[in-house]
Amino acid sequence: MTNPTDSIEFASLLCSRLCHDLLSPVGALNNGLELMADETDPEMRQRCLDLLGDSARTSANKLKFFRLAFGSAGGFGDAVPPHEAKVAIEGMFASTGRVKVGWLVEEQMLDKLAAKILLNLALIAGDALVRGGQLDIGAEKRPGLTEIVVRGEGPKVVLDPDLRAALAGTLPIEGLASRTAAAWMVRQMVAESGGEIALSPPGEPIILFGASIPDRTR
Repeated sequence: MTNPTDSIEFASLLCSRLCHDLLSPVGALNNGLELMADETDPEMRQRCLDLLGDSARTSANKLKFFRLAFGSAGGFGDAVPPHEAKVAIEGMFASTGRVKVGWLVEEQMLDKLAAKILLNLALIAGDALVRGGQLDIGAEKRPGLTEIVVRGEGPKVVLDPDLRAALAGTLPIEGLASRTAAAWMVRQMVAESGGEIALSPPGEPIILFGASIPDRTR
């Protein structure tokens, strides 16, 4: 990618990422329908229905998350209820059941920018728990500032070096791709708000992200 600030080019990368994430559950829906068309055994038909139900729930959960994390979150005005963010995050990891979510977020409404940053950092940290584990998410509003902390711990924690570089702001332009687009977006949103983002050192048994976001109404 030659110009990461090109909105159309970046949108294409982000769309590629979202389509990739939706391909598996939507493909499972298609497979289940094909099996149902040819299956006559009641027990097998029930198994197909269970497959269709699981795939439909996974697809719906991903779309709900993507709407808040990458879209305009229409219907919520300028702020997002913390409960909506919690439900979206839990839904992303519900299908495997390997990641447990700890929620330490105040009940005050989250500014849309803060909500997007929180959701994306949670997704990146959760994906780094390749064998499952504990994902703890905290956010606190202080006068003129929102602070976000995301912590992941599990048997195996792997954060792609390019994702780390994108979050740290050191990723070369040629390294920007669909898999790093969301992390690059988080870095840009924090930087443009005048905030800061912090990462735990590589090689640690836990992964820790922090973000400080100034109030844009100040």
